[in-house]
Amino acid sequence: MDYGKYKYEANLKAREARKNQANTVQKEIRMGLKIDTHDYDTKRRNVEKFLDGGDKVKVIIRFRGREQSRPERGVKLLQRMAEDVADYGFVESHPRQDGRSMVMVFGPHKKKAQAMAEARKRKTDAEKAAARGKDEQSAPEAGAGAES
Repeated sequence: MDYGKYKYEANLKAREARKNQANTVQKEIRMGLKIDTHDYDTKRRNVEKFLDGGDKVKVIIRFRGREQSRPERGVKLLQRMAEDVADYGFVESHPRQDGRSMVMVFGPHKKKAQAMAEARKRKTDAEKAAARGKDEQSAPEAGAGAES
């Protein structure tokens, strides 16, 4: 084997390894203690999306003014979030008070590389289905032109 071919194949292997490599990122969601149900649902959906993508999520509740004297309400809100996203991830660190905020970290059930592979597969399947749909639409038109 010549040296050029060896270098080319080594490059291909390195590129494939980089493609399969995954860096877990810690996303952050911030909310107040007096959050409305619709706003909470939006934050919950974002947490689910991040966990489904294989990222860790840090949920932060900010306490303002007299809210600081009621940390149990923050714990209750974070426990509710933990129950709601249990299908997508697990509690990595339980709620802890950190100055004027309370922090809880969720970890995903699946690894980042696995989530990326599933996303790639869904994308290629969708592209194939779109290409098939295009072919099916163009085939009847070609047949109709032949009949005329």
